[in-house]
Amino acid sequence: MSAILAVTVPFFALVLCGYLAAHFRVLPQSAIPGLNTFVLYFALPCMLFRFGAGTPFADLLDPALLVVYGVCALAMVAFTVMTTLSRHAGDGGVDLTNAAFGALVAAFPNTGFMGIPLLVALFGDRAVGPMVATLLVDLFLTSSLCIALAQMHGHIGRSGRRDDNAEHDAQSADAQPDVPMRVALLRSARGALANPLPWAIGLGGVFSLAGWALPGALGQIVKMLGDAATPVALFTIGAVLWRAGQHAHTRTPAAQFVPVALFKLFVHPLLVLAVGMLANAAGLPVSDIGLTVLVLAAALPSASNVSLLAERFGADNGRVARIIMTSTAVSFVSFSALAWLLGAGPAT
Repeated sequence: MSAILAVTVPFFALVLCGYLAAHFRVLPQSAIPGLNTFVLYFALPCMLFRFGAGTPFADLLDPALLVVYGVCALAMVAFTVMTTLSRHAGDGGVDLTNAAFGALVAAFPNTGFMGIPLLVALFGDRAVGPMVATLLVDLFLTSSLCIALAQMHGHIGRSGRRDDNAEHDAQSADAQPDVPMRVALLRSARGALANPLPWAIGLGGVFSLAGWALPGALGQIVKMLGDAATPVALFTIGAVLWRAGQHAHTRTPAAQFVPVALFKLFVHPLLVLAVGMLANAAGLPVSDIGLTVLVLAAALPSASNVSLLAERFGADNGRVARIIMTSTAVSFVSFSALAWLLGAGPAT
């Protein structure tokens, strides 16, 4: 366990540093979007490009891992929506927009900002291929589906609840008109294609397949930006979480966010483990190391940037922020314990 903690403590400590820096105004709130932009559009793409270029092309797109993780993503979205969607007034549930964003944070781990560097630190380059599979599924399938569902609020039916969030819900409905499923999916897919991370992975895969390498000076620039990705991304997670709490529009009852955080940290990894074992028994070639990495990826806390999406699409970002903060705090213990149980250890 001490070897696991030697890896996980620094990662979560940097998240805490970012949160405290924002909380005590050492980091101005106005600087947080800039940090997020640097990580998303410069540092992380360079890190992922290097991983892609340095990994055999066949390992980047393992069909078995894509199927296992994709099935689990769909199951988590369906399960979370069904268990949290309000059926009638006063039942403690939420409307479709908020059920969809709850499903997104229940099924979308913090893969890019935290997961890839953390799992590579634990398993070495063997973790790159499985982590790429999870990132692609979450960017193109999980997020597209949940955002599309969130935009279909009126087409499936409103909950009819009336509580302290009613005014915010009305503003959200005005800001984000309900749209048909086909249009919502197309919008979501365009959003996924605008994300630079899959393009960086794809370009790295092309370099790997062709055996190319970046020329000296350009390669050094990409290396320097990629090396900055992990510490700045972790620091940014903490700052984004603090900002999300400051911009929360509502006070959310614990019953509306604690269960979803527990779905993320416990139901999701157990589901991945079960589906992976069933797939193996059915003859699908799921490697032991691949399944272990998928399970630990599912045990990561919720993606911090979903709070920004929730704010943009008019969801209850107070609820989303609390789910993310709860899953991030609890995952330090739950992730470390699961990594120890699965026999993970620092890469040598």
